[in-house]
Amino acid sequence: MAKSLLFIPDISGYTKFIQTTEIEHSQHVISELLEVLINANTQKLQLAEIEGDALFFYKQDEVPSQENLLAQIETMFTAFYSHLQRLEKYRICPCNACATAPNLQLKIIAHTGDLSHIEVHGTRKPFGEKVIEAHRLLKNSVESDNYTLISRSLALEIQLSPYYSSKLFRFRQGSDSYDDKDLEYLYSLIDREQLSLPSLEEPTRVSFNRPPNILLEKTFPIAAENLMEYISNYSYRSNWVKGVDNFEFNENEITRIGTKHTCVIDGKDLNFSTVITDAEDNELVYGEVTSDAPFLDELNQFFIITPISDTESQLKSEIYWHINSPAKRLFANLFVKPVLKKNTEKALERLHDFVIEESIKAA
Repeated sequence: MAKSLLFIPDISGYTKFIQTTEIEHSQHVISELLEVLINANTQKLQLAEIEGDALFFYKQDEVPSQENLLAQIETMFTAFYSHLQRLEKYRICPCNACATAPNLQLKIIAHTGDLSHIEVHGTRKPFGEKVIEAHRLLKNSVESDNYTLISRSLALEIQLSPYYSSKLFRFRQGSDSYDDKDLEYLYSLIDREQLSLPSLEEPTRVSFNRPPNILLEKTFPIAAENLMEYISNYSYRSNWVKGVDNFEFNENEITRIGTKHTCVIDGKDLNFSTVITDAEDNELVYGEVTSDAPFLDELNQFFIITPISDTESQLKSEIYWHINSPAKRLFANLFVKPVLKKNTEKALERLHDFVIEESIKAA
């Protein structure tokens, strides 16, 4: 029987991250990272299981070459840190989960051996001693949370020298005892500065050198960070924005600059992108722009939240539009503006009521 590859990317710092940050956003961050790692699978590895903070891949009766295995490892590290870089650069959420996500790290364990399988509820999974060994190797004495570890048996299989060195990899030898059995391995710490991370565009800050077409303000009995969540998390929109048939968005993604969502109204799609504008240091800002609003060439709405105390905040809603046609501008001022202002006032009132209802539930 040909040997198989066992391959486990594991997110370091997961337990502390989950326990000390906002649970919903921390789950979203981990979900996004796991999806990024799955999409970075270039060697056609089979996904056996998602194990909380880790992915268990295998390649049945085949072990990639040394070159392909190291390339796969580098690809996953690059994808992982590229996504963390994106989370940090385009972040608008002030919560601890989003703020501390860039501190997460990655380790990848690779092992080899003969595989057996077990079927559970119709799902066939790798089973046996080598699977246990691969998972045992996650608990090792490497003094880092950011590395790749290749078992000695796999290193011999792909002819990987203990002295192998490249721009990214510099392998060392190690061993640990598990169940009275020594397992030897090679490991290399990974310096993220040596990864070829793609450059990211600077986030565009939308600004206007004129007053807003509509300006509304309202005080809310809630902390600024929590109000920001109710506004920027699209799963709450139906509680305070009425007249929309459906809100379409990625439920597993945290809202950040560039995030897309769609409002379906009378069968028509209004596509929005998340944007930001300049604000004071103590202000939180969420903004969105669309080119699909009727009679308007472009519509920008900003929610600017200023903390008053730990339990109170001031919300300012600014709406700007751009119209090329003079006739349309006149129509917008006469007919669109009163309707949009009234609808926005009602939405803020419903948001205020929703905030109070949620506070009562939490009490």
